[in-house]
Amino acid sequence: MDSPFSSSALHGVRVIEMGQLIAGPFCGKTLGEFGAEIIKIEAPADPERPGVPGGDPLRNWRLIKEGTSVWWQVQSRNKRSVALDLRQAEGQDIARRLIAEADVLIENFRPGTLEGWGMSPDELHALNPGLVILRISGYGQTGPYRDLPGFGVIGEAMGGLRHLTAEPGRVPVRVGVSIGDTLAALHGAIGVLTALYHRKVNGGQGQVIDVALHEAVFNVMESLIPEYSAFGAVREAAGSALPGIAPSNAYPCTDGWVLVAGNGDSIFKRLMAAIGRQDLADAPDLGSNTGRVARVAEIDAAIGSWTAARSVQQVMETLGGARVPAGKVYTARDIAEDPHYQARDMLLTQQTRDGYSVQVPGIVPKLSGTPGSIRSSAPHLGDDTDAVLAEAGLTAEQIGLLRSKGVIQ
Repeated sequence: MDSPFSSSALHGVRVIEMGQLIAGPFCGKTLGEFGAEIIKIEAPADPERPGVPGGDPLRNWRLIKEGTSVWWQVQSRNKRSVALDLRQAEGQDIARRLIAEADVLIENFRPGTLEGWGMSPDELHALNPGLVILRISGYGQTGPYRDLPGFGVIGEAMGGLRHLTAEPGRVPVRVGVSIGDTLAALHGAIGVLTALYHRKVNGGQGQVIDVALHEAVFNVMESLIPEYSAFGAVREAAGSALPGIAPSNAYPCTDGWVLVAGNGDSIFKRLMAAIGRQDLADAPDLGSNTGRVARVAEIDAAIGSWTAARSVQQVMETLGGARVPAGKVYTARDIAEDPHYQARDMLLTQQTRDGYSVQVPGIVPKLSGTPGSIRSSAPHLGDDTDAVLAEAGLTAEQIGLLRSKGVIQ
């Protein structure tokens, strides 16, 4: 069925993205996938640092193909790149000119950076009263820690996540991806959409959204603080188990691991019957979660003994037939070859500007009427500088003069 909508959900929303690396740009990526125009301002190459490339450092992170990170191809799709030196007064003037016509500004610099460039929220709102300003930083724009440098990994530590991501008594480990940054980005996207809605229905006034990395992490920590407040309980690392909820854990198979979540009362009975432990299925004290938690070691041992004698596929087939939630621990290869990912358009092929195709993640969430899309591939540094500045009213002569001064690239 054709969509009843004529455009993307955020068509007509112009976003200036002045952040780099992950948190700010991931928010820009998310808004861009649903139709917002994203103008990404990046630093030109510095002539005093030969050999050091300009632009967002993410261009050169992790695995590189044809001179550019493949991560960049995901993070910066649907964006236009303007190479502009914000350290120069003329560069700041250009930025203000672009911001004056924008709906949203995203920045994830250290607090005070915008103010140092003469672009404080008050100054920008005097220029553009309807501007929504998203500020992502390590510790937020206020408080005693505001001036400390903060990356996503530090936010994960302060937010309480790193303390829990470990085997008991062992070193806290990284989740495996930049989860602190992306949580902050998603909270930022929620803030932007909320502020845009408020602007629409309440007279067109913009506002500032203050997202701290550690607060975004802390916001998803469930009952961590209520448990401490009510009982003095400090939740500790529990490896792959789900403390206080049983059974829910990772169990070994002959060729890998499976996650089994048998923590519903009726699910537990089906699970025990499936693994041949009717005695546990019928035990009166195991009919509720409270009783199962008291005997979780025994239950885990029973499940683990059963899975250890079988392959992942055998376990999945048996538990699937018993309607017990279970999942294989996927690798990148598993995801890339999985028919369900393919059926839901979560594996898309994107043509890069470097001449090769690459498989990239699809778009989440899925909207029935105004679905997200990949409209353009990730840009080279400064690909859109001239076009964007011309749209802002600068003449070819003015653009050429700015380039000769090194203000743009």
